[in-house]
Amino acid sequence: MRLFRRHRDRQTNRRRDRKAERPPRPIEEVDLDSLLSLVADTLGYTCSFAPDGGTLTLSGPHRIVVRLAGLHAQARRRSREDWPMLVSEHLAHALATVDEPFDACDLAQVRPLLRTRVRLDEEAGAARVVGRHLSTDLVEMLVVGEGAAGRPVRPEEVGCWPITAAQALDLAAGNVGGEEPLSVAEEELGGVAIRRLSGATVSAAAHLRRLEDYLTVPADGVLVVLPDPFTLVVHPVEGISVVRAIERMRLFAQREFDRGAGALSPQVYWWHDGRLTLMRADLASQDGQTRLVVAPPPEFARVLAALAVRPDDGAAPA
Repeated sequence: MRLFRRHRDRQTNRRRDRKAERPPRPIEEVDLDSLLSLVADTLGYTCSFAPDGGTLTLSGPHRIVVRLAGLHAQARRRSREDWPMLVSEHLAHALATVDEPFDACDLAQVRPLLRTRVRLDEEAGAARVVGRHLSTDLVEMLVVGEGAAGRPVRPEEVGCWPITAAQALDLAAGNVGGEEPLSVAEEELGGVAIRRLSGATVSAAAHLRRLEDYLTVPADGVLVVLPDPFTLVVHPVEGISVVRAIERMRLFAQREFDRGAGALSPQVYWWHDGRLTLMRADLASQDGQTRLVVAPPPEFARVLAALAVRPDDGAAPA
């Protein structure tokens, strides 16, 4: 009995030593845990935390393990006044996605399912998404899932990954470019030669970064319209006829946009040096007629000035 007691005492002392060696968790994380427990209770769940605070197990109508690393990272970037909403959204999202066939916090699982999708800034800004501006008015969002069922990835999910949000977006764009090729058709738009690049998924804009795979991109880039998420329409910037192309493409994009049902943007853009720049062109009515008022960015205005003294066939002047 004395031998057993000594063994038991040694085991107890070891556990105490291990507990003593564990560094105390930051007070902010402890406060966040209290808020998580409170919100879980209002949702009808009891909760238990892993010893290291990295996960939370919800027990109730479902049993769910919720990863917390990304939530902790987001909380450090936000004021405490935002924490109740942050926690409520995080747990509500965990419950809403309980039937997904993947764990979005596990990069190894979702890596091949990552894609990008382009939305108008005003639409993307209505939700907390992971994305980057493709132009001043378009946002390239990170989504996960198969085809049309893909959903936006939340910042708390990316916060669990061993890569940055920018790296995740590059990875997703690479998935699109490698696995979802576009078809190319040569067409004419009011006397202007264009190429229509079409795909079966809603991530056509991701192919801008590998446009050279589909056509020869001149040094001055191309004009682009994105009438819907499945389509790119491009025209090379090679001669002063590009002015007419801006008009034809803007009117075409506006017609497609007015149809609604998945339309993306009515504007014309300039793809040059890996950047998409909005080519502001507004339709103005005067004396019963509709005119197009173009306000090109300064860099493109300089290109136009150079094109004005260059033969329209794209040949360099002697």
